[in-house]
Amino acid sequence: MQPYTKRQNMKLKHLVLTTLIAVSQIACADEASLKAKIEKAYPKFDVESIVKTPYGGLYEVFMGGQIIYTDEKMTFLIAEGKLVNPETKQNITAERFAELTKIDFNSLPLDKAIKVVKGNGSRKIAVFSDVDCPFCKRLEQNELSHITDVTIYTFLYPLEQLHPNAAAKSKLIWCADDRVAAWNDWIFNNKLPKKSGECKVPLEEIGQLAGKVGVSSTPTLIFEDGKRMNGAQPYKLIESAMKAAVKN
Repeated sequence: MQPYTKRQNMKLKHLVLTTLIAVSQIACADEASLKAKIEKAYPKFDVESIVKTPYGGLYEVFMGGQIIYTDEKMTFLIAEGKLVNPETKQNITAERFAELTKIDFNSLPLDKAIKVVKGNGSRKIAVFSDVDCPFCKRLEQNELSHITDVTIYTFLYPLEQLHPNAAAKSKLIWCADDRVAAWNDWIFNNKLPKKSGECKVPLEEIGQLAGKVGVSSTPTLIFEDGKRMNGAQPYKLIESAMKAAVKN
């Protein structure tokens, strides 16, 4: 093979440089187009930077103080480890997680829960609740109080690492002559029964159940279709989930 002449080397360098410039221009055009698409879909945020990664055509986008990932056509977004549909804003990961973690509502040991019937009680919901959890009280006082025609099954689930007195308080409520009255008096009046009978409290069984179905925080709501909701969410959101559960 003959070595390249000086003239040929110059041509080769020029070709490489031209190619690099062309690739750079295409990349810049792609990034500018992607930036425009993102800012159109999310007008409240400014895209601070876009960098193409070496991983499967993914682009790293820095906006709103966080890094998200997408492809050049923005057919999906990956934000905080969650896959999002940019058109509908649906959290695909959350929806799949809800499907994969569904619980057979009818398999729950409802006899080990405090049963509160509101209205005709036709709908059902289960709640894992810690008596000393402020969010649990908020759920009962501000959200579930607006919902009727429902039977609420409350599983007393004291998180003793956080609330060391919760187990003892749970026993007082569970062993009261009227559990529902004792529960409501605690939730709405912050009063525990002065006296309580001796009885077996199913706290250990409920703890095992929580571990089995993956409940680790309170409040956790379980709907009739087996889907769950964490935290003291707005009652309208709970109502929507209950309606969806009945349809399914």
